[in-house]
Amino acid sequence: MADIERPKGDKSPLLFWKNQRITTYLIFGIIFFIFNYSEVLSEGRTWQMIENTMVMVIGSTALSVSLGLFFAWLVAYSDIRKKSLLQIFILIPFIIPSYIVSLSWTELMGRTGPFASMLDMLPFDIEPLNMYSMGGMIFVLGLSHFPLVYLFTVGVLRSIPRDLEWAAKSGGAPSHRVFREVTLPLALPGLASGGLIAFIANLDNFGIPAFLGIPANITVLSTAIYQEVIGFGSDAFSRAATLSVILAIVALMGTMLQWWLVKKSNQLETTQQDHAPRFTLGRWRIAIETAVWGFLLFITIVPVLSMLRTSLIQAYGLPLTSENATFSHYLFVLFENDRAQSAIMNSIFLAGTTTLFCLIVGTAFAYLRSRRPNALNGILELFIALPYALPGMVLALAMIFMWLEPIPGWNPGIYGTIGILLIAYITRFLILQVRGSATAFSQVDRSMEEAAHVFGAKTMTKWKSILVPLLLPGLLSGALLVFLTALTELTVSSLLWSSGSETIGLVIFNFEQAGYSTYSSAFSTVIVLTILVGMIGYYVLQQIWKKRVNNS
Repeated sequence: MADIERPKGDKSPLLFWKNQRITTYLIFGIIFFIFNYSEVLSEGRTWQMIENTMVMVIGSTALSVSLGLFFAWLVAYSDIRKKSLLQIFILIPFIIPSYIVSLSWTELMGRTGPFASMLDMLPFDIEPLNMYSMGGMIFVLGLSHFPLVYLFTVGVLRSIPRDLEWAAKSGGAPSHRVFREVTLPLALPGLASGGLIAFIANLDNFGIPAFLGIPANITVLSTAIYQEVIGFGSDAFSRAATLSVILAIVALMGTMLQWWLVKKSNQLETTQQDHAPRFTLGRWRIAIETAVWGFLLFITIVPVLSMLRTSLIQAYGLPLTSENATFSHYLFVLFENDRAQSAIMNSIFLAGTTTLFCLIVGTAFAYLRSRRPNALNGILELFIALPYALPGMVLALAMIFMWLEPIPGWNPGIYGTIGILLIAYITRFLILQVRGSATAFSQVDRSMEEAAHVFGAKTMTKWKSILVPLLLPGLLSGALLVFLTALTELTVSSLLWSSGSETIGLVIFNFEQAGYSTYSSAFSTVIVLTILVGMIGYYVLQQIWKKRVNNS
């Protein structure tokens, strides 16, 4: 079996061991810090929460990795048709906020939901999956984050040289052995990176454990931190801080595992992608396409339609008929409920301001990082990425400690206002724009800037006439991601909100917790439609801009 040589000058093993040593010291320091809070760690409830968290995260990550690898292989290797449309449906579970996904699944799988009604028609008894359970949480988290694994893996699979696989097949190796001994080891860097991102996303997620776990008395670390802070006990913040450190340790453990897997894997020298099919489905193609599309429609469209059904009935549990149908829930959340209207305005303000700031600052930093790379810019990028890598509950708690009284005796008046949410959003989501803008800059040849400089073009002229037309699709993709993520954010907001600064996610969460499922379904349906309209609008604008650039 041919080995893939590591590129010359690659010092990743050295960097790995340096990072591992630093991380190990950090973990031991944190563990020593935690043991100062022996009261929390001596409680059986704490260890039960840790166990629940690990079961939830490991189970959902395993599901995400399995589905992500399968769909990445299907798109990269097989001759399945309509791959562009297929990829859109693969990404939908990630685009829709996870708490809305959990709400839609509870409506679908509930005792009065359409899926239960279908099962009642069967001649034998079978119960739908209880979404208010550990299994339900693992299921929804796994479905929500498998697109992350797909995105990281599909490009790596396309970059694997065909010659290596052909050589193994020529030696008599069957297809499953070629996949296990050639394809999978070479895809491991992308698979490990996607798995780590899914692991962190599952660990960080608050909406799904809150919607599905709290009603079933299943507490994980993220919901425990939330319950401690809103409990306002005498030692609430110290207990929440201890739980936050434990949460951070779990995240670091996942990061170290990913480093180890990447170190053990073979690194590809080429980044050229091969989009031609390598595996023909043959006479099974129609059956496989039917099964794949049926599965994707079931996990994307069907739950949303079930949520839409709930939003249109007069009272929860009633069948959707012409007599029971109503739009009053939409009128209530959009025009009659003051908190919902305030949440819409707050979320639009926060998302818009965050996007504008990140677009300007993130693009400027990405330009410096790509055109003038140095150690200082690398360190700055690390600090910019850290707030997004940390679990949201940890960041929110850090914001509370930071702005409650930054300097002893001085309260700037930021905590308890919408300002702390804005600072937290910018801090957390800036890296998304930096990465999006950096990708756009990497696709623009420096020679075009140098030519403009030679011909005496001023800086503004260079940006207006050359860079912006070429960069705009990439810049807008990053900005759209920042806007939609900030618009529907829940994890950080759940700890930092105050009266008058409610956000969309919080109002939906409060409606559901209070038992107003019809209101939460109506509000969630509006958000899903808004996201879909935004994505369609972005796609149309991108196509128009490409035509303008090509015609100019």
